[in-house]
Amino acid sequence: MEEEVDMRQRRFRVGALVLVVTVVLGGWSASSLASSAQRDRTSAKPVVIGISLSLSGDFSDEGKAAMRGYKLWQAHQNAQGGLMGRKIQLKIVDDTSSPDQAVTNYTNLITKDKVAFVLGPFSTLLTAPSATVAHRYGYAFIEPAGGGPAVFQARLNNVFFAQPAPAIRNADVLAHYILSLPKSKRPKTAAYPMLDDPFAAPPIQRLKKTLEAHGIKTVYSKIYPSETTDYSPIIQAVVNAKPDLIAAGTQSVDGYAMAKGLLQLRYNPKFLYIENGANSPLEFPSKIGRANTTGIFSSGDWFPQANFKGNKQFIKEYVKRYGGDKSGQDIDTTTAEAYSCGQILTEAVQKTHSFSNTKIIAALHTGTWHGVNGNFHWNKYGSPNGNSILVQWVGGKLVPVFPSSIAVHKPIAKPKWHG
Repeated sequence: MEEEVDMRQRRFRVGALVLVVTVVLGGWSASSLASSAQRDRTSAKPVVIGISLSLSGDFSDEGKAAMRGYKLWQAHQNAQGGLMGRKIQLKIVDDTSSPDQAVTNYTNLITKDKVAFVLGPFSTLLTAPSATVAHRYGYAFIEPAGGGPAVFQARLNNVFFAQPAPAIRNADVLAHYILSLPKSKRPKTAAYPMLDDPFAAPPIQRLKKTLEAHGIKTVYSKIYPSETTDYSPIIQAVVNAKPDLIAAGTQSVDGYAMAKGLLQLRYNPKFLYIENGANSPLEFPSKIGRANTTGIFSSGDWFPQANFKGNKQFIKEYVKRYGGDKSGQDIDTTTAEAYSCGQILTEAVQKTHSFSNTKIIAALHTGTWHGVNGNFHWNKYGSPNGNSILVQWVGGKLVPVFPSSIAVHKPIAKPKWHG
């Protein structure tokens, strides 16, 4: 009997000891796991994203505008905890506005730097070959400013153009506006100077064909070489033709030159559309004077009043970081487009819970994705399915004027040049 009692006591003491050890070890284990998880979150390596931008050369204004957008997105998203708890680090390299250098940059970013993701450069000229590099290595290529036919004709499944419409349709909205006017108010003649650039010329050629079909006579049409530096003979030839409408297929440098040359010759067409350059609220006024911008048309995809995802916060953070009018009127559209690329990548990582480029490419081919310059869905080669906006300089500001459903001002007649 005494032996049974003694045995039971010993078993009780051993059981109690096991229970205490289990509780202690269990508590230590849970605490350790929590601490370990916390260390993982705080010590995790950053997500490195590679970007080639034109910080020098012909596209340097736009390249720097894109850099502002990318860096603003980085700061905003890092303040929100980064991507899946990991901070974002941008590795931005200068491509000097050279397609060859852009190709080299993306090859090095992917193969040598082993970046997790890449985001796109400025212009179709650089985007088309760069996207091919990203495709070769299986990287998603969300890009802000490569909307020319050359990008989509490559038939790559990794490209996603972060604007509402492909470049080929940039000037469609101008055609729609002109043809919405009574015939008596439409231009009778038109001139089409075009840069030999896959982003600049095709939209104007498309516009020319549409307007000719509706009886608007072409009095000048010429594609000039991309290496052109003296635009005065081209502008003089346009003026000599005395067109009612000048629709210039440009990038920024020649867009500025076109406006400046017409100002110097004091030629004032009834309608003046400059595809690129004139759509920069930050740079364009400094080239010809803000008073001389009045009445000039361009195409755009972002404006401060837009009610798209994060737009108000984007403007607020931009003004705090870079300065400018608190309304956002000084923000370059390229900045908004680059910021949208970051938003799309963020949304894709969050939805897939993954840093896998393969999974992100697959996800982006379904559903609708969101940025400060619109809601996006793409065809299988990354061409968006929306439309551009006709913008015009009114009272020193670049504002949407057509279609009427999103216009904040009615189109105005172009006044005479100022001064």
